[in-house]
Amino acid sequence: MIRAAVTALGAGAPLCAGVVLLATGAWRTALRILLDLLTAAGLLGLSGAPGWGALAGAASVVALRQLLWAALAAPPPAADGVPDPHDDPVSAARR
Repeated sequence: MIRAAVTALGAGAPLCAGVVLLATGAWRTALRILLDLLTAAGLLGLSGAPGWGALAGAASVVALRQLLWAALAAPPPAADGVPDPHDDPVSAARR
């Protein structure tokens, strides 16, 4: 039963992300939905068949999600190679 839910959630994740992308045109939102649903599928898989394979799968999806969002949250590089001090989120939070 749980295996079928994991399969359905994993197969439906790209479909849902595609619908969001077509409806809104926001690829970051679609990517976030895709990664969140894949994370949910991985965690649901842990409840059904706890084992090292399921744990490694869930951990890899969570790590991929974190890495992608860290890369997407970083400010774009400056054209001249010198970072713009106004793009620094730490100094912006202090102002």
